[in-house]
Amino acid sequence: MKLRGIPAVELSSLGPCIALFAACLFFTTQSDRFFSGQNFSLILQQVMVVGVIAIGQTLIILTAGIDLSCGMAMALGSVVLSKFAVDYGVSPLLAIGCGLLVGMFIGYVNGTLVTKIKLPAFIVTLGTMNIVFAITQLYSGAQTVTGIPESMQFLGTTFHIGSTNITYGTMLMLGLYVLTWFFLRDTAPGRHIYAVGNNPEAARLTGISTHRVLLGVYVLAGLLYGVAALLSVARMGVGDPQAGQTDNLDSITAVVLGGTSLFGGRGSIVGTLVGVLIVGVFRNGLTLMGVPSVFQILVTGVLVILAVAADQFTHKKG
Repeated sequence: MKLRGIPAVELSSLGPCIALFAACLFFTTQSDRFFSGQNFSLILQQVMVVGVIAIGQTLIILTAGIDLSCGMAMALGSVVLSKFAVDYGVSPLLAIGCGLLVGMFIGYVNGTLVTKIKLPAFIVTLGTMNIVFAITQLYSGAQTVTGIPESMQFLGTTFHIGSTNITYGTMLMLGLYVLTWFFLRDTAPGRHIYAVGNNPEAARLTGISTHRVLLGVYVLAGLLYGVAALLSVARMGVGDPQAGQTDNLDSITAVVLGGTSLFGGRGSIVGTLVGVLIVGVFRNGLTLMGVPSVFQILVTGVLVILAVAADQFTHKKG
């Protein structure tokens, strides 16, 4: 259904866009440092890892699933690609490939358990979250990997637009959002994701292989977690086994704030990007106001509860 030429799926992002604009307007009145190109660039740098993870989370939630293991998959991928490059002397390109494969393998395991054994995604990914966390600590010896080759930190370097420094990692994140938007909007596999999330039985009856779609979504999400691992290493300059411990909740928060329904089949990747920016703007703005981090977490929790409540109301009304 369309309204004045605007796809219905894109209308769901209008509310989050208004909320983002209102948040920016509020923090502009509270801090002279907020409204500047450099600060907005900093916000994008701060959210680029979670932003890429949130793309994978969006794809899974669109199928009425959820992934609690995404942060740990990212952390393991970052440790693997770092250790392969530093400890084993593997070429940076091959080391990055190994990190991406780790994320895809975790996604494959999650997808297989969901599709073949038909376990709930929440339980599956809760289990793999703990397993992957343990593997990360054992493999790394709970030690940060340092001495990362400069070529693997390229995405953390910057270029200039006027007086504003912008990282290449930020541009990669935005590029991935554009590609995902095109994939979901203009390709048959993208439309199949919506169909499976909306009504898997109806999708099956129309000839869509729901198992293949679900497995593909989890593997693709795993690949994105691998990309996020590379961004994490590029930004911090180390492979940190403690990274990603709150990224699962942060990514879910961003997806829900962006208007994607936890019931599946409804939402947009544009909304997710807006949700990621809302989280980043609130944390940045509250920091500039001198608000303690514990209250920033509290505000984030309130926002996600309100977003889920709105989704529940909309679902029941529908």
